[in-house]
Amino acid sequence: MTISTRRDLHLIGAPSSAGAYAPGQEKAPAAFRKYGLVAAMTEAGLRVQDRGDVDGFRWHPDPANPKAMNVDVVRRVAQSVADQVADSLAVEGTALILGGDCTIELGTVAGGLRDSKSVGLLYIDFDADLNPPEQSDGALDWTGVAHMLDIPGVVSQLADLGPRRPLLSPQDVLLFAVENVTPGEAETIRDRGMQKISLQEVKADPHEATRQALAWATCYQRLFVHLDVDALTYVDCPIAENVRRSEGLRLDELSTVLGMLLTAPNWRALTITEVNPDHAPNEAEIFGRLIEMLAGSLKGSA
Repeated sequence: MTISTRRDLHLIGAPSSAGAYAPGQEKAPAAFRKYGLVAAMTEAGLRVQDRGDVDGFRWHPDPANPKAMNVDVVRRVAQSVADQVADSLAVEGTALILGGDCTIELGTVAGGLRDSKSVGLLYIDFDADLNPPEQSDGALDWTGVAHMLDIPGVVSQLADLGPRRPLLSPQDVLLFAVENVTPGEAETIRDRGMQKISLQEVKADPHEATRQALAWATCYQRLFVHLDVDALTYVDCPIAENVRRSEGLRLDELSTVLGMLLTAPNWRALTITEVNPDHAPNEAEIFGRLIEMLAGSLKGSA
């Protein structure tokens, strides 16, 4: 008798922009569903369990916490995501988490660590997100990696979210397609021996860059992939929260990367963040392209 090793894909929505600069990202999970994500994944051969959304939040200013705005809500949302991810992995599923701002990755990682299995985080993002709040401008969504690594200056409400502190060691994070690195972040990367594959390296040869990432990931029981869509060239795919005109990945380049990553035998979670439907000139067209890319990339994991 052949025993199937096929895993159900658990869809988890995190409709929150609590850690962002402005509202918009909280609308993304509903938009993905509206434009047919579940149907597209089912047609691609995936067994999908839609677990619905955790309680969300629309961004608003938080003058009482100028360096860590809405931190209590950020923690609450991340904790709820952690619960859902832990439950999904406990039944041998894989998780697709739809954000939401980048702080929801804290919840994904915290949930993945509850049963003491090792996690390697491949962080696809134009930014390194290594700024502690004291060096930030109040938005927590570019401090997520700093909190996972417990960099000096982070806030305890987020750094102690999981079963251990720090959640991850510097060697457990691979920064991928990173371009915007502040001087303080560059110092952290250098002093802590963090690995990164730059945007230029990925664009020069997406296949080779991804092969290097997969080789790095082999020592972990679970590979988690974080995708901030500001890694995409904004004018090619105007959907990210950040509207800067810097050159990033094209959608086809990202498709190549994800298509390889999500066939890794230890891949267990993909978190998608910073999607802002308000920035799409044509929601149906942009989400159609994103959904086609995601369904095609996930098909190899079916």
